[in-house]
Amino acid sequence: MTLALRAMTRLAVWPDLAETRPSCGTGRALGAARSEILHFHSDHDVDLHLTGRAIRRYADHLKNATAVRMVPGSRWVTIHLEVDSDIDLLLTLVSVALQAHLDGQLTGDDLLPTACNDR
Repeated sequence: MTLALRAMTRLAVWPDLAETRPSCGTGRALGAARSEILHFHSDHDVDLHLTGRAIRRYADHLKNATAVRMVPGSRWVTIHLEVDSDIDLLLTLVSVALQAHLDGQLTGDDLLPTACNDR
């Protein structure tokens, strides 16, 4: 079983997530009530929709994480899954994303639809 499939299996049972069609048309996606949260694009790459606030708050940590790829100006970050601890990082960041998406913390640009990083 690939790391992406293991992560998808673990996240699919979270009560606030449901499988949905990815807006980019590639891979599989999980979303919350109001927006897409994750796109699984390959056996190793997952795009995660964070808010601008979360990206700014955790920018130093995200930039220093070897598994994280950031695209300037994007509210999506790409997690490259190579080892089990990358799944743990992904689960932590999904929790941060869900909290923002479900607690009404979306403001301004966070409410506008954006393309994931798989372009």
